[in-house]
Amino acid sequence: MDGRHKAEHTPAVVVGAQGNGLGVVRSLAAAGVPAIVVGDNFRDAAMWSRRCKSHLVERSYGRPLVDGLLKLQTAMPPRPVLILTDELAVNTVSDHRGELGDCYRLRLPSPTTVETLGDKELFQRFAETHALPVPRTIVVKGEGDLAQIAQLGSPIIIKPADKFLVHMGRIERLSVAESIDDASATCRRFLSLGETPVVQEWIDGPDGNIYFALFHCGPPASRSVFFGRKIAASPPRVGSTAVCVPAPEAADALRPITEKFIDASQYEGLGSLEFKWNPRDGRFVIIEPTVGRTDSQEEIAALNGLNLPLVAYCYELGLPIPEQKHVDAVAWRESLRSIFIRSGLGSRTYDGYWRIDDPMPAFVYCIDLAIRAGRRLMRRVGPATLPRRRHRPA
Repeated sequence: MDGRHKAEHTPAVVVGAQGNGLGVVRSLAAAGVPAIVVGDNFRDAAMWSRRCKSHLVERSYGRPLVDGLLKLQTAMPPRPVLILTDELAVNTVSDHRGELGDCYRLRLPSPTTVETLGDKELFQRFAETHALPVPRTIVVKGEGDLAQIAQLGSPIIIKPADKFLVHMGRIERLSVAESIDDASATCRRFLSLGETPVVQEWIDGPDGNIYFALFHCGPPASRSVFFGRKIAASPPRVGSTAVCVPAPEAADALRPITEKFIDASQYEGLGSLEFKWNPRDGRFVIIEPTVGRTDSQEEIAALNGLNLPLVAYCYELGLPIPEQKHVDAVAWRESLRSIFIRSGLGSRTYDGYWRIDDPMPAFVYCIDLAIRAGRRLMRRVGPATLPRRRHRPA
């Protein structure tokens, strides 16, 4: 089977149908790769894209995801390429890689590496062992560890070591405490929920000081890396990327750290690192790794000439690895909610949902936002605060 025939007849199966997955299927479609997106909710934007087919599963993690993927593959050509965009799906696929590997072409770091990089406590230990630059951090195992928080100063960042409760909506992904007392209270709340809080020093500086490396690694020597920079986060200071741009100017500083991380972890597959410039120490530090999946702003790389989902696809099929193309730099924004944020490039900005030639995902996204806002409003109002209906006299 020649390369062209492989690309025409071997689809990519993209797990995760929200904005991240939408960017991946659009990147693949731009290269003519057929894609099927797997999601667990028809309100997810990518389920409505013209750039892919969709497949609904009961749940996008755990045994329902595994069963759904196995069922999907029975009606497809042998061993399609599996690309993950969802964190819970990564853990599921990693745990069942032997079973799924018979049906799909998939590439992840080792199970131990997936666990280490996905847990903030274990990653901190890994980074310190390999002399990777990271913020000063204290892992709070119990009440006795709270006294150590003061040495980090304030404000302070508090994160759960494991994100499962975040995905279940029971705990926040990240908290900023302005005082030691606030930090201690947040840590106690995490502990009461059975979660280990990881407390980090606050790295001063605006959201524009946050950079990232998006990459794909395939043994023995295939490495493709794209460097970018946040312009704004949503919510500010603590949120995910709202607007970002390419950052080739940071490559000389960030590439050695990225390469050292890849070597130390023996990384395979898609992943990323997030950095922040620390003006006090005059260096970049690693804020967080993303393991086994694409990042939310992954499409920024494809729009600027390095199509990482396509790189992953070609690597698994043994096709030539696409090199980065020279294109005019463009910006990327998460959604129309960030339409008034200037990228500073003075060039085109692509929206994560709205495309004139693929409009339905943006409409579905807006409908979903309205539904979620309505539900939050109803929870705030609550039945106890609704006016009582007066009974009319007989």
